[in-house]
Amino acid sequence: MRQQDHQAGMLAEADDWRDRDLSVLWHPCTQMREHPHMLPLVPIARGEGAWLIGHDGTRYLDAVSSWWTNLFGHAEPRIGAAIAAQAGALEQVMLAGFTHAPAVELAERLLAVAPRQPGRTPLSKVFYADNGSAGVEVALKMAFHWFHNRGEHRRTKFIALENGYHGETLGALAVGDIPLYRRVYAPLLAEALFAPSPDAYLAQPGESPAECAARAADALAALLDRHAGEVCAVIVEPRVQCAGGMRMHHPDYLTRVRELCDASGAFLIADEIAVGFGRTGTLFASEQSGVMPDLLCLSKGLTGGFMPLAAVLATQAIYDGFLDDSRERAFLHSHSYTGNPLACAAALASLAVFRDDDILARNRTTARAMATLAEPLAAHRHVADVRQAGMVLAFELTRDGDKATPFPAAARVGLKAYRAALARGVVLRPLGDVLYWMPPYCVDEEQLQLLADVTRHAIEDATACA
Repeated sequence: MRQQDHQAGMLAEADDWRDRDLSVLWHPCTQMREHPHMLPLVPIARGEGAWLIGHDGTRYLDAVSSWWTNLFGHAEPRIGAAIAAQAGALEQVMLAGFTHAPAVELAERLLAVAPRQPGRTPLSKVFYADNGSAGVEVALKMAFHWFHNRGEHRRTKFIALENGYHGETLGALAVGDIPLYRRVYAPLLAEALFAPSPDAYLAQPGESPAECAARAADALAALLDRHAGEVCAVIVEPRVQCAGGMRMHHPDYLTRVRELCDASGAFLIADEIAVGFGRTGTLFASEQSGVMPDLLCLSKGLTGGFMPLAAVLATQAIYDGFLDDSRERAFLHSHSYTGNPLACAAALASLAVFRDDDILARNRTTARAMATLAEPLAAHRHVADVRQAGMVLAFELTRDGDKATPFPAAARVGLKAYRAALARGVVLRPLGDVLYWMPPYCVDEEQLQLLADVTRHAIEDATACA
């Protein structure tokens, strides 16, 4: 009786949090009309490793790492302890005119592990921002302003990829190409040029991923030629276009982009906000192409999922382009919490976990297990493609597995799969009709087996009547 009373109390508490939430909160990336009935809120009380635990005691396997931020599991004690220790010493100081140890040490560590390329001077400066979109804004402004300082006033254009995503502030949104996020705000956005995506899913019959990437690179070369002297930077998500449906491309593409940027005089911006810090098998996805960008954008996993923070790593040449007696030639972009000591302490602790636990080696083993578990799902009637880059694995759902026949939007296949998985204790937040696994690095064999089993049920439930 006492246990039943306890369970009833937990359920009542969860309902209370739902009601209180809906009376005051407006949620991100959500059609609020879907709450509370079509898509009930899930009140979470705490996290534990790969699990999220609700106020009603229900455990959910966090298969998407809480929007790709969490690396080592929820409540990782070493990162929590680092934040607590820093909070007892210094919680915040403006970084204009002041400095502090966590910001300096983190910049040193990031530059030491950043991608390198033979024959290129390593990245040498770090500019902090508050989140991924803000980091992209910093990189875009730096690229444009650098050419402006040189008097190259025709270089005002950016090239981005079709189906790419770089955030939702106006500058970042301008170089994104996902209509759901972009269309309404198009009148507010700066003009960008979009090159064909190297997405291997779009390969022509008989075309390999490398050949698909080469064809897309040729199209980028032609676009740069048509706008010679007008492009200040090309921005790319290396290896995986994440918000665009976890679409993946061959590493050769970024190698060609680097060559094309050098030939045209444009900067290369690598947006590794989602794919950095071990997600694709190497610490940074750019490493798989043997490429060092001119500007490297980092966020999400930077702090292990504990605190919002972004970092933009730049070359010495870009930094030097702003040194002058005139403040107008300085880079005056700022955030109140730039280089926040608590966030920097979390990031330092996260990098220490990578070093101490040999995370990349563990990830390689986990990625192989994920591939094995995904194999049987590839044979499902409505699975058109199973693709993987390290710890990112995606299932493309289409009618009868035909790439040319997606499910109608009204069928809400992705939403049905999400609800079916949630009912079985797994968080699978789809991208359209693409289900994906991007679990925390602490995920174990038993949890992966649960993930595979629930994914199979979710696909079957979602496509049964679609």
